[in-house]
Amino acid sequence: MNSLSLMSLVQILDTATSTSFDDGPCHGFGFVVRIIKNGLFPILQIGIPIVLIVLGTLDLGKAVISSDDKAVKEAQSKLIKRCIYAILVFFIVTLVSLVFSMVGSVAGEKAPGLQDWSECWNSPEEASSGS
Repeated sequence: MNSLSLMSLVQILDTATSTSFDDGPCHGFGFVVRIIKNGLFPILQIGIPIVLIVLGTLDLGKAVISSDDKAVKEAQSKLIKRCIYAILVFFIVTLVSLVFSMVGSVAGEKAPGLQDWSECWNSPEEASSGS
């Protein structure tokens, strides 16, 4: 019952936005989608893992230079955890992008607003210029 209500809400929102922003499937948000997809996601996907691994390596280097066995073991543990976190961040961003890409195909014809979203997400450059 909740999914039916959600589909109805999506159709109502699609009707409301299509009359006020009739510039393709992005409904005026093509620029924002491009920033998120081509700017924010790559920074999160590549930048955060690099920072985590570099910080872990610096911690390990400090511990090795101090010649303290306990500090080296703690730094190794931190480095391993940070590498795992880096891998998780990389794949979570990939998973979110994949889910956003699949939204329209899963919704089908019951939710044209979600199909617009999927088309906008998959090609925001073409969608924002108008169909």
